[in-house]
Amino acid sequence: MTLVEPQVTDSLPPAEREALARALEGSHDVTFFVDGTAHRLGAGARGAVVDLLARLSRGEAVTVGSIEELLTTSQAAALAGISHTFLRNMTDRGEIPVQYRGSHRRIRRQDVLAWLAGQKNVPGAQAEATPEG
Repeated sequence: MTLVEPQVTDSLPPAEREALARALEGSHDVTFFVDGTAHRLGAGARGAVVDLLARLSRGEAVTVGSIEELLTTSQAAALAGISHTFLRNMTDRGEIPVQYRGSHRRIRRQDVLAWLAGQKNVPGAQAEATPEG
């Protein structure tokens, strides 16, 4: 089974929290530097980054993961046209990678689509992947 863990960051030391809180106070701009080049974030990314930084400034530990293309097992099964049970068994066998959010499985849309594309190239696989009903 393939597990992709989100990035976990411990809380900041008090001095760093205070400095970060002061920097965020009244800020409407988030600019970051990569190899000396400044990049300004747009509104959507700015909100996410400011939220992350605000949580760190309050002394919270933070977990960062991507959910944009993650599906529940029910959504992934519906996309693939298979039963929820069949999909769960495939994730247990490692045929489709799975991520866990607590005890809940999340599956990347692109992994479901890649599996579907692979099924078109396997003779007899369509009968195996038909929805149970």
